[in-house]
Amino acid sequence: MNLHWLHKIGVTATLVATVVAIISIDQLWKEEWNILFISFQATAPFLHVGGVVAITLLAWLVAGQFARAERASFQVVLCIAYLSVVLALYLVPLTISSPCIMLKKDLGSRPAIFGHRGAPMMAPENTLMSFQKAIENKADGVQTDVSLSHDGVPFLMHDNLLRRTTNVDEKFSERASVHSSMFNWTDLEQLNAGEWFTTNDPFWTVHSLSASDSAKAANQSVCRLDDLLSLAKASNISVILNLQELPVEHPYNNNFINITLETIMNSGILQHMVVWLHDKDRQLVRQISPDFQQASESKREVSALIADGIFSLYLRYSQINVKEVREYTSRNLSTILYTVNEPWLYSVLWCAGVKSVTSDASHILKQVPSPIWLMPPDEYNLMWITSDVISFTLIVGIFILQKYRLGSIRTYNPEQIMLSAAVQRSSKDVNIMKEKLIFAGCLK
Repeated sequence: MNLHWLHKIGVTATLVATVVAIISIDQLWKEEWNILFISFQATAPFLHVGGVVAITLLAWLVAGQFARAERASFQVVLCIAYLSVVLALYLVPLTISSPCIMLKKDLGSRPAIFGHRGAPMMAPENTLMSFQKAIENKADGVQTDVSLSHDGVPFLMHDNLLRRTTNVDEKFSERASVHSSMFNWTDLEQLNAGEWFTTNDPFWTVHSLSASDSAKAANQSVCRLDDLLSLAKASNISVILNLQELPVEHPYNNNFINITLETIMNSGILQHMVVWLHDKDRQLVRQISPDFQQASESKREVSALIADGIFSLYLRYSQINVKEVREYTSRNLSTILYTVNEPWLYSVLWCAGVKSVTSDASHILKQVPSPIWLMPPDEYNLMWITSDVISFTLIVGIFILQKYRLGSIRTYNPEQIMLSAAVQRSSKDVNIMKEKLIFAGCLK
């Protein structure tokens, strides 16, 4: 490149920074890229119309260049390039398969909403207040993570360490890096499990809490499993239980499932209200609690799932597509997808036939009375064809208008302009020049 060395350094630095930024974003959002495809499903019909409008407006500039061009080859290339883009946009709907393009009568029932760790936008996750808030906002159930203390008490905690959601650094600083299950319950119940929520404000929602709720949230403790089960039984809601892995050296590592099952049975909650996710020792679990809803976190063949007595799948919403959801549903397998916080995403999954979702925003999703949009196929086809026909008509009209306005305008080089000016001199100027030449000849 014919650039100053400073410019070369700047261009190189920009390229390197761009590559590093792209790689970093890909690593940070690796699991989030799939949401782009889902968002296209939610907005594709409207994006198509927007694209058609944009390409139609662009016709004014393209037609202007076409009319001004002197070389026919340039006009042909410009026209082919533009019309190729136009044709591609017109045919895009052939590739659109949005689940919400369907008849209203084919829409399934509203997906059940489980509060993910309670209602973590309104109270600290996995605390009793969080579960109470989910119930107050009419959640159909709650999801939680179960661990076991060093002395055998099942408690609720998602992280392996206590640092993020408790004040363990303050209370037991020398043990802050120890696995949460290696604490006795007498130690765990001393921890504050809510102050971090009001301080860090993880969902930027603390300002919306009342003064009393904010004070209550800041004073929450680590929650025991039997406290949640008592609340769920009294409120008649379902509970999704995700058992955490214990360290090998944990004294109750081999009895974790038995202790958890005993706690559930002693709580008196109806068995069919419990969704069991843990894969280990399913045979034992079925023997002790045959009416549990068995769910798997692994996507497998339908026949294999049924053979294992599993009739629900618990997956991230980006791990499954519409076709698979409908195939599972047709075989009486339900889907529970996590973690769905946006109404538009909830709407798409509703149209797809998903049976349940977990959400940090159950209070928001409960306000969604129906999918944000639902369009019959015939209506969508009419919108597609009408927008394309109107667009094509406008494009043809713009090209004709621009040809009429600019078709006679041509560009000339300076020599042509001077020659033209000379040729077009007035007859008076020509006569004066003749007289001067004659006078000059007479003097000689």
